[in-house]
Amino acid sequence: MKTHSQEEILQRIHSCGIVPVFNHTDIELSKKVLDACYKGGVRVFEFTNRGANALEVFEALVIHAKKYDDLVLGIGTIFSAEDAKLFLDKGASFIVSPAMVPEMAHFCTANDVLWVPGCGTVTEIYQAIKLGAKMVKAFPGNVLGSGFVKSVKAVYPKIPIMPTGGVAPSKENLKEWFDAGVTCVGMGSKLITKEIVANQDFGQLENKVSEALKTISEL
Repeated sequence: MKTHSQEEILQRIHSCGIVPVFNHTDIELSKKVLDACYKGGVRVFEFTNRGANALEVFEALVIHAKKYDDLVLGIGTIFSAEDAKLFLDKGASFIVSPAMVPEMAHFCTANDVLWVPGCGTVTEIYQAIKLGAKMVKAFPGNVLGSGFVKSVKAVYPKIPIMPTGGVAPSKENLKEWFDAGVTCVGMGSKLITKEIVANQDFGQLENKVSEALKTISEL
């Protein structure tokens, strides 16, 4: 997989508007989910470090994704510099965390890697910016709500914000977030639903991604 600069990744995230967030222990199923999201139009994908074999699955996804020159693959649910290094060594292009972890900030900054910390307060966002964050994740999005983003953008208008958690691919929900000023949305189980995974209905997933991207472009 080609390496991308932080600016390139941020631009791709901004132009796409959606970062699918996914985890599964099954390598082949994970590849098919990635393929469906790519076919639907997504060019940035976040796998999450949530299973005992997450590193193994991620490594397989990186190899699989080499056929897509314009796909950026990152790893989420990272809480330490040690784990960040493990996944970077396997080919992660960016690092996402549910929390604002200073040791991860220092590690990623030293290695010129885009890291997206999870922030739930203005204080955490302030600290993240001071530590060099170029983008923050509003997490959990369903708890914080679009009002939090709107308020933050009033004092930090230039910092890109990506809510994750509870974001749905419906026009109403997407409009609410983008009207509040988000740069993009992270979408997990509301996009890649349990039913889609259980039925392996990857055609439906491709359509959902495509429709959501169309909605965002219209917004």
